[in-house]
Amino acid sequence: MGYRVVVAGATGAVGREMLNILAERQFPADEVAALASRRSLGTEVSYGDKTLTTQDLDTFDFTGWDIALFAAGSGPAKEYAPKAAKAGCIVIDNSSLYRYDADVPLIVPEVNPDAIEGYAKKNIIANPNCSTAQMVVALKPLHDRAKIKRVVVSTYQSVSGAGNEGMDELWEQTKGMYVPGQEKDPAKFQKQIAFNLIPQIDVFMEDGSTKEEWKMVAETKKIVDPSIKVTATCVRVPVFVGHSEAINIEFEDFLDEDEARDILREAPGIMVVDKREDGGYVTPVECVGDFATFISRIRQDSTVENGLNLWCVSDNLRKGAALNAVQIAELLGRRVLKKG
Repeated sequence: MGYRVVVAGATGAVGREMLNILAERQFPADEVAALASRRSLGTEVSYGDKTLTTQDLDTFDFTGWDIALFAAGSGPAKEYAPKAAKAGCIVIDNSSLYRYDADVPLIVPEVNPDAIEGYAKKNIIANPNCSTAQMVVALKPLHDRAKIKRVVVSTYQSVSGAGNEGMDELWEQTKGMYVPGQEKDPAKFQKQIAFNLIPQIDVFMEDGSTKEEWKMVAETKKIVDPSIKVTATCVRVPVFVGHSEAINIEFEDFLDEDEARDILREAPGIMVVDKREDGGYVTPVECVGDFATFISRIRQDSTVENGLNLWCVSDNLRKGAALNAVQIAELLGRRVLKKG
């Protein structure tokens, strides 16, 4: 006997990827329902070799369903996730709404799987921010060995992190550079994204950081260790899929780069591709469609006593969102629901 699984926001980029990954990983689902808002009602989406017709999120009855993967944004999550949870369906939410709630576990299964036990307080589990998810997968095994004091990270985040509208805007602006009359002004982003970089993701906060940067700080502390100091600069780049990060780590104890490389090679969810030669590293275009978080450019940082630098790349629609949510569902199955 398998699970009955709901995917809410099934017509968006992350929702479609959730359905793809459920099928790819052969998640033991007896039944899968695809939900969408009324404006997308009746849209067909793929689930493995099947085609699902979206149902109305507003009127859907969650009673009798086991797990709901939410990729519908904070507004729908605020309205419908508690209804699903109250009906006995465990919600795994991809929005930022519940991440900082002390009664909602924020989980990356390779990093803090034991936090799953806290799901019962609200029947809701939070999926982390895409940029945080890939970073903490790399940080945790190193932290276990040498204890991290401080992290300085600069992100290079693809437009798919802003959803289908972000990808469309990059495509349309790129075409407009070459086709007269098809120029497109910024709409989704604050400035032109084609052939450009934008050092702003989400809104600005009082201290001058953006909310995306604040998320990385708060979520790393909640997932890995509250004592870790984190500072981030998050940049939107003209890449369709795949987030990249340049990470500088300062440890309490010395950690040799060769030992760090060995630790990361053995860590779950990580692939090390680190050759000191032309092209001996992974770029975002190469990580698309892969489950792994890729680590390259591992080297000592001579500017601090115990420092390392590394380059981290991952498919943000997968590990940064859909894959992590499905991995949480798999963790629920192994530790809590135990069906299938």
